Amino acid sequence: MEYNKVAVVTGASRGIGAAIAKRLAKDGAFVIINYNGSFESGKKVEEEIKSEGGNAVTMKCNVADFNQCEAFIKEILETYKRIDILVNNAGITKDNLLMKMSEEEFDQVININLKGAFNTIRFAIRQMMKQRSGKIINISSVVGETGNAGQANYAASKAGIIGLTKATAREVASRGILVNAVAPGFIASDMTEVLSDKVKEATLGQVPLGRLGSGEDVAAAVAFLASEDNKYITGQVINVDGGMVI
Repeated sequence: MEYNKVAVVTGASRGIGAAIAKRLAKDGAFVIINYNGSFESGKKVEEEIKSEGGNAVTMKCNVADFNQCEAFIKEILETYKRIDILVNNAGITKDNLLMKMSEEEFDQVININLKGAFNTIRFAIRQMMKQRSGKIINISSVVGETGNAGQANYAASKAGIIGLTKATAREVASRGILVNAVAPGFIASDMTEVLSDKVKEATLGQVPLGRLGSGEDVAAAVAFLASEDNKYITGQVINVDGGMVI
């Protein structure tokens, strides 16, 4: 079956990724919900999308694995014939002070957060070039711009996403492909739920709007960049951070 718009969202079984998948489906795209850990969580997002009248399917792939990504994209193209929107959202944290950080903690974060984005772009870009159209949105973080103590690996991966976004945007602009990044700030999620009230209060003190953002706030920015309304924005980083980085 062929769809008008096919969107791939990595790490879409929960949190920001799930919010992005739901928003793109609401806007009319057929959404591939990528997961690696929990099929049940991905399937739940799929069912929620379908209950709202949207279309989606859940597919497993470890984005850190180059060969898995090749097979993943190949299967999507064989089944759905095109990829119009690629959102690289999959990411993890393994926080530790640099002097205590293990090689494994550094490598795991870089491999999923940064290499994972390279892997999916590497295999999706050929089809987008054939189509002479496509939107790629990479999820970075304000930490990639400001740094954060205890997150050298995460900050490096998210800063790398910005460089990857800008370089890719330059390479593919002549083929009508737009590549941008969205950098969330302090967003309500599973990760922020476990933080102490003291840490939350200190972090909110850095946010001029004085409140947490939501996954839907991030999804709205992604949806705009992926939409037909965006015809002339590429190579940019859009901060969704309540003013943290001004």
